[in-house]
Amino acid sequence: MDALLISTGLVALAEVGDKTMLLAVALAAAWRRPAPILLGILAATVLNHAFAATAGAVLARYMDPDHLRWGAGLAFVGFGLWALIPEQLDERTDAEEKTFTGIFMTTAAAVFVLEMGDKTQIATALLAARFDALLPVLAGSTLGMMLVNGPAVLLGVALARRLPMKTIRLAAAAGFVLTGLWVIRAG
Repeated sequence: MDALLISTGLVALAEVGDKTMLLAVALAAAWRRPAPILLGILAATVLNHAFAATAGAVLARYMDPDHLRWGAGLAFVGFGLWALIPEQLDERTDAEEKTFTGIFMTTAAAVFVLEMGDKTQIATALLAARFDALLPVLAGSTLGMMLVNGPAVLLGVALARRLPMKTIRLAAAAGFVLTGLWVIRAG
């Protein structure tokens, strides 16, 4: 249960203000079709984070526990510092087909690519390694992504205007740094 809850919370925190959330807002504002956008985000997240969680679980089997603990702890501290850097999203200039399938495929492809090497993907791999619990981490990281991106899609541009992103970015940074320190100390 810890793996599920911690994965959900950390990924949700990391996702607030992230480029995927900004993409979700931009797509919702451009197309005003939440269903294919939400399903595209879900499909991309499950595929991307399944890969990451599997890599983390394999890593846990072959890495010394002390090295893994320090590596994961320092990575989370690094994520906290990374979260302090504002992310920008280029405006969409292409006219994508506005069918359900077109919107779904565009969203899924864009989110999948954006998540490659992103802090939420790396966090998923590290959490799977830390807990050695692939399915709970995958479920938690996917839930965390959807908890943030779902409202972003449903509220669109209005959400982006109302949230003080600097404060949210600082909270996410603090959460990662504290988690990193906790992981290092927990050993």
